[in-house]
Amino acid sequence: MASLQNSNFETLIPAEILVARVTQIHGSISKLESLRPSKQVNSLLTHLVKLCTLPSDIDIEALPQEVQDMRENLIILSGRAEGLLELEFATFLSKIPKPLSNLNLFPYYGNYVELASLEYRILSENGVVQPKKVAFVGSGPMPLTSIVMATHHMKSTHFDNFDIDEAANDVARQLIASDVEFEKRVKFVTNDIMKVREKLGEYDCIFLAALVGMRKEEKLTIVGHIGKYMKAGGFLLVRSAKGARAFLYPALEQHDLPGFELLSIFHPTNELINSVVLVRKPISPN
Repeated sequence: MASLQNSNFETLIPAEILVARVTQIHGSISKLESLRPSKQVNSLLTHLVKLCTLPSDIDIEALPQEVQDMRENLIILSGRAEGLLELEFATFLSKIPKPLSNLNLFPYYGNYVELASLEYRILSENGVVQPKKVAFVGSGPMPLTSIVMATHHMKSTHFDNFDIDEAANDVARQLIASDVEFEKRVKFVTNDIMKVREKLGEYDCIFLAALVGMRKEEKLTIVGHIGKYMKAGGFLLVRSAKGARAFLYPALEQHDLPGFELLSIFHPTNELINSVVLVRKPISPN
């Protein structure tokens, strides 16, 4: 990886320019009256995503505190905007015939398909092929990962989708309700995952969405809680971010996951944003 970065050194965006541009976009997003999908919101977020996926060697942890504060706020704002975009599209799709056949109308559908394919490959390489029961924490109104996984990869797996927002779950249920067979194995649970205990022990694999715990401390608390109650030998797949992509999502490093066995860590260099970290809860305590 180092040699690749060195050979492309001229194409790396300097950290100070990246920070200046991201700060400018944050300022514009902060002034918006609404984060609901609009030409202005979509344009700013598209610009932000393109900027954060440019080759860069920025060290997020080394940034000054005021930039860290800005970054934390930007993650919250862009996360809200993402949620509102998903809600609008999910609501629209739930009102048309065969919504599950029209998911490609969602602008980032291709990214979800690619990410799910990558995650399934990582899971398969580590022995998780057709798990009996999977949980997805932070599924939102448009549970694309569960849908793509259940349709194309884990064709016999039961999925429980956890979200704290009942309205989001209601819309998601309407999408799934259009397919009776699919509805039998894709369920939705409205609860704060920090209040779920014994049930976490039912799952062979748990996915943690990138925006569950928008602040790092909160995310680490959630990971610790899941780790405490999930089954020994169970797998936890955490979506994270690396480098400039950490202006969009919270970043977790290997040292942030004590008590787990690290199996795989993947950082994208293409248009994908999320890093994928796969860990396993040891069968016997360390």
